[in-house]
Amino acid sequence: MDRMAAMETYVSVVEAGSFSAAAKRLKLGQPAVSKSIAQLEERLGVRLLLRSTRGLTPTDAGQRFYEHARRAIEEVDLAEQVVRDASTGLSGVLRISAAVTFARLHILPALKTFMNRHPNLQIDIVLDDRTIDLLEKGVDVALRMGSLDDSAMTARRIGRSRRLVVGTPGYFAEAGVPKSPADLSQHQAVVYSLRGGGESWAFSQHGKEVAVVVSGRVSVSAAEGIRTTVLGGMGLAIASEWMFSPELADGTVKAVLTDWELPPIDLWAVFPAGRLVSAKARAFVAFVAEVVGVASAGNAGTPSEP
Repeated sequence: MDRMAAMETYVSVVEAGSFSAAAKRLKLGQPAVSKSIAQLEERLGVRLLLRSTRGLTPTDAGQRFYEHARRAIEEVDLAEQVVRDASTGLSGVLRISAAVTFARLHILPALKTFMNRHPNLQIDIVLDDRTIDLLEKGVDVALRMGSLDDSAMTARRIGRSRRLVVGTPGYFAEAGVPKSPADLSQHQAVVYSLRGGGESWAFSQHGKEVAVVVSGRVSVSAAEGIRTTVLGGMGLAIASEWMFSPELADGTVKAVLTDWELPPIDLWAVFPAGRLVSAKARAFVAFVAEVVGVASAGNAGTPSEP
C-alpha cells in the first residue's frame, strides 16, 4: 500500500463526504477508493469512518487521523514547492491576511514593487481587522498588530510604531489642546474597541507613569472607522502613527502630548501553526519589513522565530 496515496484518498473522502464524490475529485473509480479506505483501516486496525444513509462521518480516531494526514500532505506539498521555488523562482499563489487600514495605507500601494520582483507569483489578500483561522482560510502569512493571544504561534516581529494622541486642528481649536494626560478626561475620545485599543492607557515621562481612562460618545471596532470619525472632527484618538501617517505628514491631523510616551504597537508576521514557512511567505515578510522601514526585526515575547 502506498501510504501517502492512501492518506490523500482518505482526506479526500472526509472532505468530499462520500466515496463517489472523492472518486470524482481524484479521478479514480469508486471501487478503488473504497478498497483503499478498507486497506487503510485494516492496516491501522481501527475504524476510521462511520457509514450511514446520510453519508460518511469520521470516528474519533478517524478525525484525529484526518487532521494529521492533512498536515502531512501539506508538508509534502510545501517541500516540493520549496524545491521548485529554489530552481525557478517564486511562483504559485501567496495568500496574505492583513488589517484593512494598514494594508490600504502601507502594503497595497507598495505591492507592485514586490510583484515586479516575483513576476510568476500571484497574490491573494484577505483584508479583515478580526483574527481569522489561518489554516481554515488557507493563509500563508498574516500581518497582525499588538499582542498575540496564542504564544504557540510561529511569528516574527517586523515593525514597531509609536502610539500618539491625534486629532484634527479644527477639533483642537474647538475643544482645546490637552496639556497633560489628565486633561484627556475633558475630551471626546474615539475609542478603538479591538485588540490593542481600549479606554485605559498608561502614559510615561522621565520614569513617571500616569494612568488615564478616556471616554467618548463613539466607540469603533475597525481602524477605518477611527480614521473617519477623527478626520470628521468628532474627537481625538489614541492610535498608531501608522494609522494616520499620511495626515500627520500633511498636517490634516495633529499629534499632541508628544512629550509623553504611550506603549508602542508591534507588527507581527504570523504563520499557520505546525507548517513550514514557505519561501514566498519569507520573501513577503522581508518586503514588508522594508516597507515599514525596519532593516532587521528581532524577536519579542514568546512567539517563535520561523
